[in-house]
Amino acid sequence: MPLQVAVCGPRHCTEDDKSHAYEVGILLAQAGAIVICGGGTGVMAAVAAGVRAGNGLVIGVRPGNTATDASPDLSAVIVTNLGEARNAIIVWSADAVIAIGGSWGTLSEIALAKRRGDVPVITLGSWIILDRDGNPLPESVTVASSPRQAVDLALAVRPVRPQETI
Repeated sequence: MPLQVAVCGPRHCTEDDKSHAYEVGILLAQAGAIVICGGGTGVMAAVAAGVRAGNGLVIGVRPGNTATDASPDLSAVIVTNLGEARNAIIVWSADAVIAIGGSWGTLSEIALAKRRGDVPVITLGSWIILDRDGNPLPESVTVASSPRQAVDLALAVRPVRPQETI
């Protein structure tokens, strides 16, 4: 089974966030990873466009009861009618999480992934989690400085899967 990487980020984002998301999408597609995202605008649309440009597979998990507002670059859409609770589906379906940019929704996805405990969280121009004294929390997120580094860190967590015998 291919690696599944969630790419999280805000619908209202910067041009740098869009550019980073698009490049992350291309790189993940080229590596053969399946990308899971929220399927909307902003970072979600940019990563979907990157995955499509890289001839990959990208699944959007929508919060509402219809797919009409989903990014046109998605390979498949999952309609949840769960609102922001859909963030748990995104995170629990991933082998690694890349967060690009920052919004409250993105922060919730980071928190859900960290609460899950067994999924690496890589940030790119996103939240850095500090304790009350302003120090990074141990075993918090891994901060990437470029789309390539973010993807390399996500790909490094490829789960060891048993090989089939014929």
